[in-house]
Amino acid sequence: MKARKIKDRIYWMGSVDWDRRLFDSLVPLPDGTSYNAYLIEGSEKTVLLDSVDPAMADELMGQLEGVSRIDYVIAHHAEQDHSGTIPQVLEKYPDAKLISTPKAKGMLIDLLRIPEESFITVEDGETLSLGDKTLKFIHTPWVHWPETMVTWLEEDKILFSCDFFGSHIATTDLYVTDEGRVHEAAKRYFAEIMMPFRNIIAKDLEKLAPYDIEMIAPSHGQIYPRPAFIIDAYRDWILGPPRNTVVLPYVSMHESTRQMVDYLVSALVERGVGVEQFDLAVTDIGKLAMALVNAATIVVGTPTVLAGPHPYAAYAAFLANALRPKAKFLSIIGSYGWGGKTVETLAGMIPSLKVEVIDPVLCKGVPSEGDFKALDELAATIAEKHKENNFI
Repeated sequence: MKARKIKDRIYWMGSVDWDRRLFDSLVPLPDGTSYNAYLIEGSEKTVLLDSVDPAMADELMGQLEGVSRIDYVIAHHAEQDHSGTIPQVLEKYPDAKLISTPKAKGMLIDLLRIPEESFITVEDGETLSLGDKTLKFIHTPWVHWPETMVTWLEEDKILFSCDFFGSHIATTDLYVTDEGRVHEAAKRYFAEIMMPFRNIIAKDLEKLAPYDIEMIAPSHGQIYPRPAFIIDAYRDWILGPPRNTVVLPYVSMHESTRQMVDYLVSALVERGVGVEQFDLAVTDIGKLAMALVNAATIVVGTPTVLAGPHPYAAYAAFLANALRPKAKFLSIIGSYGWGGKTVETLAGMIPSLKVEVIDPVLCKGVPSEGDFKALDELAATIAEKHKENNFI
């Protein structure tokens, strides 16, 4: 694809990756993704913001064929899907300087072996004149690595945000045209890589509040011509209260746990509590992560395998602990044949979750009337706790 004009002397460059379906050998990409770089031509200096994943290097280098000079390359983030082609760019433009935060400098040297003399490091709030255009660098640590920053183009009121506000979507649309689709993709993106750092990202959001942003240009996904759409979504995901929802990831081997899950879901719905249910044997893990963003309660359903939780249930607990959602309550339901330490094992896997653990319900063999009564009590307890906390 050719470079595309955004505004006078401001261009989108990069690549649309239609076929990629897995990121970091972990994150599902049902809609592909894009790697966005941007070229700004000032009256005196020209700058390239970020690059592309090395697999897409040829496309970016082809777009640069007609660009005679680049004075600066900006690395907002050291991860290779944005920085990986920078060495080739610097080889093509040997006089160009690479601009990064001080912390990113060390990481880029380690990851890409870029020579130290190529760097200019910038402090938080530092500016750079391109002649008639001015760039301001704003440090935004933990979006989603410790070295990240964004760039504010003062005259055109564009925020180049790199991973901040991104979404994994492959499309020929340069700008957001379907906000519903982008909201879901951006929420998945936030859940998978931003949610663990939401308390720090809240401070980064506040740093951006004074700016009259007219456009946000991220490094994944489409450009936002209505920035309030994604900024308001981030405020809700980060600062909004949990909702009256239970996320119920489960796995069942011989239907005992599945019977308990079905019964508990019905009991919760009868008491006005919403449920998002995930069979861990087949679920898209990104969907589970999205559900965790706003849920007030997590209930893990698992049979006992070799005296402990099923490995899929252990994975779900590990994932929740790593993502650190805002959930306030957690419980466990499941079945066993002769005994085990399912509850103790799962409880020990969630030290990062600031949750109240509600008494679990485990049955021996298939669930009995007494087990179903215990599930009714669990549903009632969850509903009451949600009511007490005014979760809606």
